[in-house]
Amino acid sequence: MILRHEAVRRAAKDWMTFSSDAPFRVPIPSEEDVRTMRQLPIETNPPEHTDYRAIVEPFFKRPKAPEVVAQVEDLIDELLVDAMGRDSVEIVRGFALPLQSRALTFLLDVPESEAEIWIGWGIHVFHDGDAGQKKESSLEAYLHAKFDEAAANPGDDFFSALTRATFRGRPLAREEMMGFANLTFAGGRDTIIHSISSVIAYLASHPEALEYLREDPARIILASEEFFRVFMPLTHIGRVCPVATDVHGVNVKAGGRVSLCWASANQDESVFNSPGELRLDRKPNPHLSFGFGPHLCLGALHARLILRTLLLKLTQRVATVSALSATERIEKTAGYQRPVGYDSLSVRFTPTSGEP
Repeated sequence: MILRHEAVRRAAKDWMTFSSDAPFRVPIPSEEDVRTMRQLPIETNPPEHTDYRAIVEPFFKRPKAPEVVAQVEDLIDELLVDAMGRDSVEIVRGFALPLQSRALTFLLDVPESEAEIWIGWGIHVFHDGDAGQKKESSLEAYLHAKFDEAAANPGDDFFSALTRATFRGRPLAREEMMGFANLTFAGGRDTIIHSISSVIAYLASHPEALEYLREDPARIILASEEFFRVFMPLTHIGRVCPVATDVHGVNVKAGGRVSLCWASANQDESVFNSPGELRLDRKPNPHLSFGFGPHLCLGALHARLILRTLLLKLTQRVATVSALSATERIEKTAGYQRPVGYDSLSVRFTPTSGEP
């Protein structure tokens, strides 16, 4: 495991030594048993990665569009108003999951009704609910059907764009289309859900933080980056060494895997003063929660729009957040255990004066 901030950044840029051209082995643990195709563009190296990434980048820039910003604002308003009308709301599946799913329809420019299908997949498309089947998952069957529909009746949506796309002068193969879509639905799902639940839990236990943001909403930008730094949903990601490599005194054999540990890099005391302390005004904040180098997360704009809008709407509509019950989600491996978000979190939103 590469743990220090600068070492992780160097490794993330050095694709010749630490390669992403390793199907199924970039995620940790590996995913051979839960999907049948290489995820694109994440499981490729430059220059292929650059060309693949350009195919879908226009959709992942949509969070900059005023109409998408307005859609996310309206969605979060709707969800908060509904939540404030209840004695309690379960945040993970009852709030964050529909928020992530419906916001994704805006990103991919598909009908919002599609979100109802995605919500049924649960928190993670590979490891939760009906989609936790090996190989013939609900996700893969769904994607094949969507590409068939798009080929027959093309539109302007994500699936149609992939059916029309070319890579170096040739049409994309179905497996490549599936690779893009597979990553889109797997990579930005539980990560955003866990970020939302962690932030709401923090505001429940630190009411002064909500007041601090309410006093000056301009503080939300720095605060959201600090939330991303501390509540890092993805512990690490894998790289494979094409040849035997010395990694900080450890001999990694050819074909051996190395971990780029984003979560550890975000806690490097040589970069972050008092890294264990959440500081809403931390600046500078060179966190690695969205990766670094050529594989910088495509969904970063989407995640930032959701969290910043949520914080803004909370300051406008919610006086206090009260935690009623919580069960932490614990990531368990042979070498460590790490809290990552919540399996369940029930809260009560008390509206500000003037709110229903």
